[in-house]
Amino acid sequence: MKLRRVPEDFFVEEISDFPIGREGSHAVYRLTKTGLGTLEAVDAIIQRWKIERQKMSWGGLKDRHAVTGQFLTIFRGPKRDLEQNNLHLEYLGQAHQPFTAADIQANRFSLVLRSLGDDDVAFAETALGEVQKSGLPNYFDDQRFGSMSAAGEFIARPWIEGNYERTLWLTFAEPHPFDRSDEKVEKQILRDHWGDWLTCKAKLARSHRRSVVTYLCDKPTDFRGAWARVKVDLRSLYLSAYQSYLWNEMAAEYLRQNCPAESLIDVALKTGPVPFFGQLPDDIRLKLQQSSLPLPSARQKLDPGPTAQLVDETLSKHSLELRQIRVKYPRDSFFSKGWRKTAIRADGLSWSAGDDEMANGRRRMTLDFTLPRGSYATILIKRITVAGRPVEDEEPNPSADDADASMAEP
Repeated sequence: MKLRRVPEDFFVEEISDFPIGREGSHAVYRLTKTGLGTLEAVDAIIQRWKIERQKMSWGGLKDRHAVTGQFLTIFRGPKRDLEQNNLHLEYLGQAHQPFTAADIQANRFSLVLRSLGDDDVAFAETALGEVQKSGLPNYFDDQRFGSMSAAGEFIARPWIEGNYERTLWLTFAEPHPFDRSDEKVEKQILRDHWGDWLTCKAKLARSHRRSVVTYLCDKPTDFRGAWARVKVDLRSLYLSAYQSYLWNEMAAEYLRQNCPAESLIDVALKTGPVPFFGQLPDDIRLKLQQSSLPLPSARQKLDPGPTAQLVDETLSKHSLELRQIRVKYPRDSFFSKGWRKTAIRADGLSWSAGDDEMANGRRRMTLDFTLPRGSYATILIKRITVAGRPVEDEEPNPSADDADASMAEP
């Protein structure tokens, strides 16, 4: 079975009641894009309109190999539309504050699964009925972990330990399976000449990577200062990736402790297998849907009890304590403080099946549903295909925002 055979097979748009009027210092836009990550689209807008990055604000990162709609604000931005390759920016009006993730109420999805067999359709339809009743685990999915190395290293781990050289290496030199050809060349240059910054600068093309290396040419061992020159939105992504991984670990253990063993099946994520639940008894279903778990952060103040114990036990497996989940430098980045629902409902879930016009003799399914802010449609896809053949997600790089935009010329 295939997901995202074409970008139009994966549509997502934000739902928000963000106040838009005629007054305010922030211009509000709807960004519609195809085949671009959010940060790539932001960079394109910056280059076209010659505006400062810090004047822009948006709520979330949307998939690259998809058709997506999201809100975006620009402080004192142009009161006009922008149209260029693969993106359309529609001016909607003005607002008194920037648009942020907190302004997203939900995301509406319309997905097409292709190249299905009759057995695949039958299994998916049964699973969808179970999802309607019992919901889904609210895991962060693979898109969140694009910055994780092939060996399973997260950039944020050496960062919080104060090892800025290793942090820079993982960001700019560590190879990833989805690196484009030019990215492979740039990373190889750094691996071959690490520490010889003048040679690196001479060989690298103009990019964000090269600008950081230029700083090291003047201060060869100031890795701390060089790290502060990495784009702040990318540094925030790296923190989110590690925090999300730790949260998933907690959520997985919570499900193991609270769900009947016969209702659980392990499903592979990029970071490793985690349990998904099938149909649940009503009391357990209600308990899961009413439960939340904290995002691991030293800023969290947890009362003694089962939740604090779960956090401590999860972190101890990684030789960490909650007080260590913090950024000492630079202070413009921090781990989020908040709680995340353990399980969610897919509201308005509906589906239909028919012949796949792109694969003779095969079937297709169209799914329509709405998920809360920050939840992943691909988790639902994993749930309804868990006992069938693996889904071939034709997103060429599930971490495009991490991998590509990080090296773009600022």
